Amino acid sequence: MAAGLRALLGSVRYEVLPAKATEDKVLAHVPRDVVVTVTASPVKGLEPTLVLATRLAAHGYRVVPHVPARLLRDDAHLKEVAGRLREAGVDDVFVPAGDADPPAGAYDGALPVLRRLSELGRPFTHVGVTGYPESHPLIHDDVTIQAMWDKREHATYVVSNLCFDPRVLGEWIARIRRRDVVLPLHLGVAGPVQRTKLLAMATKIGVGESTRFLTKHASWFLRFAAPGGYSPERLLTRTEEALTAPAAGVAGLHVFTFNQIAETEAWRRALLERLGPV
Repeated sequence: MAAGLRALLGSVRYEVLPAKATEDKVLAHVPRDVVVTVTASPVKGLEPTLVLATRLAAHGYRVVPHVPARLLRDDAHLKEVAGRLREAGVDDVFVPAGDADPPAGAYDGALPVLRRLSELGRPFTHVGVTGYPESHPLIHDDVTIQAMWDKREHATYVVSNLCFDPRVLGEWIARIRRRDVVLPLHLGVAGPVQRTKLLAMATKIGVGESTRFLTKHASWFLRFAAPGGYSPERLLTRTEEALTAPAAGVAGLHVFTFNQIAETEAWRRALLERLGPV
């Protein structure tokens, strides 16, 4: 148990939202060997994401900006975004469909953007796409798995969205592997988030992708609020066997910090300490 969990905690990505204090929080609390992913909001657009990603890359972080398809105006905008990120030294992007409704331009899903990036010569070494262990509010499960299959030629890894049910998570991993989706998987896990802080942050920063996903699932707030209702460590312990099986192809953890960055890194360090030396 300890070895498998330690390996997952050692290959971790922190998802942050581009708020005013985010840069300072990352610099103060996140080691340079932790990958930082930066979300994009349909309210604020891509610019805050690009600015923060550029600044963090300049500080020596490996940064993964989210580039939602529905925030891209057109082909020229995609080229501009790719050029800015490459100039900043970014070689990894995450391309979800996004929540902008209506879309900013011609792209209404991730696959056309992925195909266009391939046509542009694959400017990024790493390209991530979304997986949905728990049902997407608007899309049937079989369709989301088919979408991963369709994207496999253009993407290099999958990031799973939040899931709180160990059984569902294990079954989903088995399903996508049976469908020959063999891309490495970064398992999406909520960090040690406090419901009151999450609600305050959602009010302050508006609607970010991660917050939108949570607010669509109001019952999840109860998991955070109830005593003993949610613990990232307990979830990882209960799914350890499914996550660490060689056939699962889990490359590491993608931790949704909800900008509780100091708390997330403190949790990770404390858990690694409890697990003991390698």
